[in-house]
Amino acid sequence: MDARVFGPLLLSAWANAAGAQEAPFGLAWGPVTDVPRPSMVDRQANVTALTYLHDRPLASGADTDRVILEVCRDEGLQQVVWLSRPLSAAELPARYDAILREGTRRNGPPRSDTRSGTLAWPNGRTLLAVGKPGPGGRRLVMLSRGERYDARSRAQASTTGHPANVHAGRLIDGKDGDPR
Repeated sequence: MDARVFGPLLLSAWANAAGAQEAPFGLAWGPVTDVPRPSMVDRQANVTALTYLHDRPLASGADTDRVILEVCRDEGLQQVVWLSRPLSAAELPARYDAILREGTRRNGPPRSDTRSGTLAWPNGRTLLAVGKPGPGGRRLVMLSRGERYDARSRAQASTTGHPANVHAGRLIDGKDGDPR
């Protein structure tokens, strides 16, 4: 898929800073009443993570490997994670640049963390990173968080001993989740 098409397609579904209640993929932050059947479900303390593999609704884009919705029992939907399929060294720059341009258009200039290699758009509560899916490839990872994510993370830390981002990291790495 051409980079001029990839960025707008992905980010048209992604969080828009002007609509604080909007979450990616036409979802809303907060209580969840109806979502498509996930490929996998993982429960930890007060959080249920719903993982959609590339052949399921929400994760059906050509460059999408999976989408993870993290739903808190008390706060509802609080994080959406999008993972690209493994990208070759030749594909990655065009995909990354398209997302960077669209994110900047929607949310202003991002902040860069050179230690972790991430970009963050605080106004859109969105983060872009490059991860390694395995030998020979890299993938793009986007996280978008609801306004109540920090409260959910504190509740999870009090129950499990670690903040929510530890659980999310294991899900992104594919180390948790029961097939459904």
